[in-house]
Amino acid sequence: MSPPTVVLVGTLDTKGDEYAFLRARLHQAGVATLLVDVGTQGPPRTSPDVPREEVAAAGGFDLADLTDRGAAVAAMCAAAPLVVRRLFDEGRCQGVLAAGGSGNTAIATAAMRALPVGVPKLVVSTMASGDTAAYVDVSDVTMMPAVTDVAGLNSVSARILANAAAAVAGMVSAPPVELDSSRPVVAATMFGVTTAAVTTARQELERRGYEVLVFHATGTGGRSMESLVESGFVTGVLDLTTTELADDLVGGVLSAGPHRLEAAGRAGVPQVVSLGALDMVNFGPRASVPDRFADRQLYVHNPSITLMRTTLEECAELGRRVGAKLSAATGPVALFVPLRGVSAISGEGGPFADPEADAALLAGLRETLAPSVEVHEVDTDVNDPAFAVAMAARLDEFLGGAR
Repeated sequence: MSPPTVVLVGTLDTKGDEYAFLRARLHQAGVATLLVDVGTQGPPRTSPDVPREEVAAAGGFDLADLTDRGAAVAAMCAAAPLVVRRLFDEGRCQGVLAAGGSGNTAIATAAMRALPVGVPKLVVSTMASGDTAAYVDVSDVTMMPAVTDVAGLNSVSARILANAAAAVAGMVSAPPVELDSSRPVVAATMFGVTTAAVTTARQELERRGYEVLVFHATGTGGRSMESLVESGFVTGVLDLTTTELADDLVGGVLSAGPHRLEAAGRAGVPQVVSLGALDMVNFGPRASVPDRFADRQLYVHNPSITLMRTTLEECAELGRRVGAKLSAATGPVALFVPLRGVSAISGEGGPFADPEADAALLAGLRETLAPSVEVHEVDTDVNDPAFAVAMAARLDEFLGGAR
């Protein structure tokens, strides 16, 4: 049986020694390698297996035209994913490893994001201790801080790179995970203030024979779920927590973008949806809340999270947006409306209790909901076990029953 292969993606005009070291360490661990050169400015400092000319050809550009560094990085960010994905499809890539600064990190992580979730992806980067959203996005890329710059081998960088090589060697050599693949996969969305509901719904769906993937509705979580829906990975969606739409509308920190709540509808995937946590917009510590919201109703959820109550006008618009998105769905869709509160803090007596705003949310929904959308108005709060079980049961009916 041939050893697994790790694809190394590197700018060999500047990182030749480092990549030669990574390749040698992987070979010592019994792992094969393919070294892909994505450098453009100077000659490679170590010999690649996939030369930069081949990468450029895959991207449809001429290396001679890349005289500007920014344009060169952008071109390689577009071409490297094509090459690495081809190697994966050919069975010649069981994992990807890279090391470098911002340029090499951008190129390598673009290539990594072209691979399915679960394929090992690790980059040693000088950018790993800052905002990594642009590099990781909704993938499972692992970033390891380089500590020093990736600029030659020394007593620190060699240890870090050796650890990275050992980590990837272990990942690609590990025995496969044996799971029951016979259960249909359902995606669900959860937030701290809807945890009770999603936990009950998850347990009910599991009892009925489904595997449930729960996504934290923090912006990235919602986009990750929708990415898996688009890829055909899930058979149904229990979108109980749609709070990310509020952050997108008002300007909170947990927006999943304007296209949240659309993937299942486009794909025709059955979905059961609710209004979980649409009573709030999310910010960081209290001091981070923008000055324009100084007079708004705020609730300190914990030292790192401050919640802001959505207004009557915002709730009406959120209702219209939810209604329009669900009305455009090409597959079966049911909307469950909890009439006694959409989160753990908006029920009667809660800090975000606001019957007028809740009524505006319902009114906005009715403006845009098409007759094709099945609506269930339930006289409970969102976290009532009966509400969660009803949502789970309806999704099970849409899917024809797992058992």
